[in-house]
Amino acid sequence: MRTVLVADDDAMFRELVTEILKQGGYKVAAAEDGLAAWNLMQKQKVDLAVLDLNMPNMDGLELTRKIRGDARFKSLPILMLTIRAMIEDQVAGYDKGADDYLTKPFDNKLLLARVRVLERRILK
Repeated sequence: MRTVLVADDDAMFRELVTEILKQGGYKVAAAEDGLAAWNLMQKQKVDLAVLDLNMPNMDGLELTRKIRGDARFKSLPILMLTIRAMIEDQVAGYDKGADDYLTKPFDNKLLLARVRVLERRILK
């Protein structure tokens, strides 16, 4: 069973994404911001990350930059999941190393489908 890191500062939204992923057959490691997510990654193996952009202490773009800059995690699949729908935000996410970008609100089935695509494509 794969473990998905979910980093989002909105506790209700973090719990929603956690439940969707658990129902989809994944284990979830949840963090309230990018810094907590980074610290969690140092202690626990994660196979894929779902990151919000807007978080205190370390935002999703900075976390993605750190992940891509660390040899241990550079191939970790990253899905940005955020309310920021502007093209510039999406391009910035991809430029920093995100593999996919999904905007809120989203359909639960679509989130699971995108996670499965990343899992198939990257975690062979």
